[in-house]
Amino acid sequence: MTKAFLYDDIHDPSARGWSQAEIVTPEVPLPYPPHVIQPFKDELISIGFRDLLTSDDVDSWMAEKTGTSLLVVNAVNGVAAGMTRPAVRMALEESTMKPSRLATVFAGQDLDATAKARGYFADIPQSEPSIALFKDGELVYFLPRHRMEHRLADDLAKELAAIFEEHCS
Repeated sequence: MTKAFLYDDIHDPSARGWSQAEIVTPEVPLPYPPHVIQPFKDELISIGFRDLLTSDDVDSWMAEKTGTSLLVVNAVNGVAAGMTRPAVRMALEESTMKPSRLATVFAGQDLDATAKARGYFADIPQSEPSIALFKDGELVYFLPRHRMEHRLADDLAKELAAIFEEHCS
């Protein structure tokens, strides 16, 4: 018979007297508790990003094809905290040209919305965090996690500002 589990049960099922074989792990990752990730969401929401919570939210937001749209796949990890969110904020503050629309999904929390968003750049391997810029509905720029790691937020902000100058009008 399988048993329900808590996060800690996966790491030490013997604490409950269960064997590893008795643990059923979820096929879909469990979301983070909302109170844990809300401050990370607020970093982008407070500077004008729309928080896309459902797949319908994503489809509705992506249906607007006119202009430039910046979509950030936000995350809990240190790259998101130390580079992505600060770089996006700095780029938007410093650039004279800005995307007309801003939105974010949160990987590890808004699972359906994140999966739907990734579908709009399905040929690119999943990456969190990541930044996608669309112009008139077409993906024109994508910045995955591996291109953010080991860089300073200032450097990323300059790259993003240059991309905004090139594509936003």
